[in-house]
Amino acid sequence: MATINLSKYPLNKKNNVEKKKIDETSIFDFLNKDISIFGSQLNDKKKERFYSELNILFTAGVDIKTTLELIEEEQVKKVEKELYRKIRESVINGVSLSEAIKLTGKFSTYEYYSIMIGEESGRLTTVLDELAVFFSKKIKQKRLVLNALSYPTIVLLVAFGAIFFMLKFIVPMFADVFLRFGGDLPYITKLIIKISKAFSLYAWYFIFCVLGISIFFFLQKQKDWFRRLSADFIMKTPIFGNIIQKIYLARFCHSMNLLISAKTPLLQAIQLVKKMVGFYPIEYSLGIVESNVLKGEPLSLSLSRYPVYNKRLIALIKVAEEVNQLDLVFGKLAKQYTDEVEHQTSLIGSLIEPIMIIFLGLLVTIILVAMYLPLFQLSTSFG
Repeated sequence: MATINLSKYPLNKKNNVEKKKIDETSIFDFLNKDISIFGSQLNDKKKERFYSELNILFTAGVDIKTTLELIEEEQVKKVEKELYRKIRESVINGVSLSEAIKLTGKFSTYEYYSIMIGEESGRLTTVLDELAVFFSKKIKQKRLVLNALSYPTIVLLVAFGAIFFMLKFIVPMFADVFLRFGGDLPYITKLIIKISKAFSLYAWYFIFCVLGISIFFFLQKQKDWFRRLSADFIMKTPIFGNIIQKIYLARFCHSMNLLISAKTPLLQAIQLVKKMVGFYPIEYSLGIVESNVLKGEPLSLSLSRYPVYNKRLIALIKVAEEVNQLDLVFGKLAKQYTDEVEHQTSLIGSLIEPIMIIFLGLLVTIILVAMYLPLFQLSTSFG
């Protein structure tokens, strides 16, 4: 495999020849975009592509200057082209690749330290490949969850839309008809009419309350108390809590595997993983685990105090510490958790679809029966 000298770079001036801007992207590229809302960093899809291309070109023996030029030239958007131009110019001016991406402010501390360790250990291509795999798996996990929840969400929205229309417009029309004929209405019909009246009176208050709560949650989402409470709620949610826990455990294990296999000291690996996992229970626990490991306590013993880490993970880490194979065990655990998440999300998706259809059908059926039952009684009395 070709090696790349990152300590010295040729001081060539910028090539002013750039490709013509392309304003339209293909539908395929659009569908493969990763979701990024109000994010200051590159989204995961672009990072995965960036690290994958760096790895391929470096492995092929292409020098770093040419590699960055090729990546810069293929960019469509002006902002992204400017980002890669800054990285290329920093590297040409003698800055290491890790420092160059750090200066842009678009990459995480985890990525910076991973690349820096790869440079220092001479395993840069391996680290780049692991980063590409990491972001690829992260994207896949997001899409699995989105695919499992998208159909039920659409069905729920359609159900509530249909119920809203019926309670707001259809039920009041039937209520007027029943009043004209007089007589005692069935209990289920009275109940639906009461719900319709209450809905008409308080619907807007309900909408404003939901909107207000959503805004409050959005403003508080980065605060520790909110992250702790929301994480506790998610963990206690049946079925979905277990899936979310495994997603973050897979991310934790894969990150530890990447850093430890790159010969990162354990304490530094814990510090880096704590900054990038993005799940409060793991972040909080790693902050305390770090100090315990510094005092000489085994990693498995420190992790065992927190329920977010299951017994199987703790047992395997304990064995890995005894045989000095932490990187191997973390890699196997990451794969196992990823496979379990894929299986469970696909299973839930296939089960939720018919359940939601049945739920929607029952709701509409109850309302229709409640409205037509008095009409059947009237027709029977006239007959």
